[in-house]
Amino acid sequence: MKIKRVRSFLVGGFRCNWIFVKIETDDGLEGVGEATLEFNEKAVMGTLETVGELMVGEDPFAIERHRERLIRNNYWRTNVVLRSALSGIEGALYDLKGKALGVPVYDLLGGLVRDRMPVYANTWRPGDDDPDVVAAKARSIVDAGFSALKFDPFFPTHLHMHIRERNRSLKMIGAVREAIGPDVELLIEGHGRFDVQTAILIARELVPYHPFWLEEPVGPESITALADVRRHSPIRIAAGERAYDQHQAEDLLRLDAVDVLQPDICHVGGIGELRAIAMAAHGHMRAVAPHNVNGPVGNAMTLHAAASLPNATILETCSVDAPWRPEITTEDVTIVDGHMAVSDKPGLGIELNEAALAKYPPKEFGFHHYSRAGYGMRPKGAVPWYTMEKG
Repeated sequence: MKIKRVRSFLVGGFRCNWIFVKIETDDGLEGVGEATLEFNEKAVMGTLETVGELMVGEDPFAIERHRERLIRNNYWRTNVVLRSALSGIEGALYDLKGKALGVPVYDLLGGLVRDRMPVYANTWRPGDDDPDVVAAKARSIVDAGFSALKFDPFFPTHLHMHIRERNRSLKMIGAVREAIGPDVELLIEGHGRFDVQTAILIARELVPYHPFWLEEPVGPESITALADVRRHSPIRIAAGERAYDQHQAEDLLRLDAVDVLQPDICHVGGIGELRAIAMAAHGHMRAVAPHNVNGPVGNAMTLHAAASLPNATILETCSVDAPWRPEITTEDVTIVDGHMAVSDKPGLGIELNEAALAKYPPKEFGFHHYSRAGYGMRPKGAVPWYTMEKG
């Protein structure tokens, strides 16, 4: 069996455009992966074209060899564009191999540690800054069946936060905590927006609300700055979604900069690199909680990887997504009592609907984490894309 063709698809999504990869073999087998990289789609698509040509004629089962070869033969070796392209390629290879052998991808990774993953809801926060409006929405997410949720209450802060804005954000957090009660996990997002002093102050002021963590309190450029925040923080610090290889993740661990690592499977180079990062974290007795706001294939890749890891604690998920998400793949996801079940179908358990992909061309998305524009980017009619059940 040899690889005959590598194809890529750029599709309009919810918060960014999705990039899907399909690898076809000369005996008719196909595998799918995802290489989504928000705001850098054109660069990834170009890289996929180049990398795809290098895969033609190769053995699709030699996954580790291809991963090392493609990194070694790229002069710049490790960058987020290359790593995202490799994520899509590697995901498709794992999917193809699982289908060929008749086993789910998690069996290629050593088998399940758990057959369902705890999840937390993201992308639920309304654009309204009224604490009562945000709290009511949070309550509705819990009533729908989630037992953990995350939001960023700090828009549009950058670096320093005036006491007036800080009090506004804390009031919103307090309202949400009161609305969801003491037994629901509350995760606070920072999007790398604070300077060190402000981040430490925020971490201390969050204590009464019992957050599960404070995520990315400072920008990813300085690991020592993050380590400084963690050293003075009374609550967990989570970070790592913008660390796109094992070496960067190991620096975060070595410098005691994080309590929870958040590798993104679509950015780090795929399933193998996410597992390497997780095992490095496990050696430091630290947890991983994969960043996971990509598309349906990326979710499947992440779910198979996380369910095979001993130190994966919780998985991010979008509470709503583009109304066409169910149309573009055969995705079939069920969340039971706040846990996402893992498919036991061969491969990743998901296929692309190419005819539907063509109906949703890519859109222009601007960077929005330091403005309110991000709320307006959500498509009208965004809906849950999973089945929610109670056990």
